[in-house]
Amino acid sequence: MHSKHAEESTAPNAPIQVYAPEAARPGRNSPVELVVLDALRTRRSPRLKDLVEPGPNEAQLRDILTIAARVPDHARLVPWRFITIAGEGCDRLNAVIGDRFDMLHPDADQAKRGHARSRMTHAPLVIAVVYRPGKHPKVPELEQALSAGAACMNLIHACNAHGLGALWLTEWYAFDRVVLSAMGLAEHEHIAGFMHIGTQTEERDERARPELADIVTAF
Repeated sequence: MHSKHAEESTAPNAPIQVYAPEAARPGRNSPVELVVLDALRTRRSPRLKDLVEPGPNEAQLRDILTIAARVPDHARLVPWRFITIAGEGCDRLNAVIGDRFDMLHPDADQAKRGHARSRMTHAPLVIAVVYRPGKHPKVPELEQALSAGAACMNLIHACNAHGLGALWLTEWYAFDRVVLSAMGLAEHEHIAGFMHIGTQTEERDERARPELADIVTAF
């Protein structure tokens, strides 16, 4: 099979040719590639308090969710879905989380009770990424969970590309079945992450990252 985009060679040291549509391949060291690589090298989660209005507009949100859904998905099971939470939705979910906190911690002081009722009020938009594994003879649940995680990471990168900050959080209420049921999740569904999205007001300093020598081995 011959293609102008990718050619097979029997030469032992022939470079590997990677297929990509010409329109989507800017070219080696193009400004677009350099910007993308720099963004990936320097990505850092923002602080929740630094995410403010404005959030994404309707067109941006649609694009962000479209990109989030473009991840590896063995057998096309789509083991994830998205719930957008903003405005009155944030107020309703705050009430659910607050009521549940009060039930679980009846002796908590007012500061902790108030904190529980403000979990969704910091960023303009929260997107809950729901992990929904299905039964399949060739796709173990671990693969499906990894696909949901990839959707979370794609969502973050898409937000950053649109000039927005995004913070991936879970917290205790992401694992509480009472809260999840109130959000409309079925028994087999879980929260992969609450993605808090807004305009980032402050850049964060770099933090220590693992040395490649400590995490990379050759087989």
